[in-house]
Amino acid sequence: MFRFLLLLILVQLVCQGKFAAAKEQNHFILVHGLGHGAWCWYKIIPRLESAGHQVTALDLAASGVNMKSIEDVYTFADYSKPLLDFLATLPPHEKVILVGHSLGGLNLAFAMEKFPQKISIAVFFTAFLPDTVHQPSYVLEVENKTRKPEDAWLDSKITSYGSPEKPSTSLLFGPKDLSSKLYQLSPIEDLELAKTLVRPGSSFIEDLSKAKKFTESRYGSVTRVFIICDEDKAIRREFQQWMIKNSGTKNVMEISGADHMAMLSKPQQVSDSLLKIAYHFA
Repeated sequence: MFRFLLLLILVQLVCQGKFAAAKEQNHFILVHGLGHGAWCWYKIIPRLESAGHQVTALDLAASGVNMKSIEDVYTFADYSKPLLDFLATLPPHEKVILVGHSLGGLNLAFAMEKFPQKISIAVFFTAFLPDTVHQPSYVLEVENKTRKPEDAWLDSKITSYGSPEKPSTSLLFGPKDLSSKLYQLSPIEDLELAKTLVRPGSSFIEDLSKAKKFTESRYGSVTRVFIICDEDKAIRREFQQWMIKNSGTKNVMEISGADHMAMLSKPQQVSDSLLKIAYHFA
């Protein structure tokens, strides 16, 4: 009888645990930065899933295994299309947590402007964070103007494409820039993986300079959280802090000893931070 009661209690606890996990389940949408793809989240996905959450990592246009070439993508809206199309297919009452890395912060902003009702939290993970006062290109332009000589690209290839009416510029990270500015604290295996998988990308700064400003009523209505990576040499800590202040973002976390690719150099800390954000804000 005692064993039966003990077994019954254990079964109830397991059921309660399953119920709690299902009730608290969130759907994380992970958005990569320039030149990268869904592959760069491979250490984060199993950690979030093992905590009971649903995770979707997307390839944006001309990124990862997406078949388009960057020379065939002329606007930031076209580049963001896989993310926007995915959000459009979500059930009416489902809300997701968007996580954008690096240039992916601007993809988040586009999604927040178009689908604010479908996003519970937008996490800007050492990412470009726009405001509602200036054009979407503003943060990119300021970053370019304030970049120090030691931050100049070493061996990355910059190429013009498009037409005089629709000019655009692509960038392919070189091995020296990957190792010294993006992956300097990441495992050597992840650096070698990046050398194999990174593709030409674009910040679409020319197109973004003509795009509409983000609005307070839509983009500004979504809860924003910024994650600072203090050893980031691609987007310096000081510039991350400037964007936070410029945009009026109040919710800020920091990961110590993290380079630009913190999902690879500090995967457990990144996962823990995302889980804390989901617990406190979702």
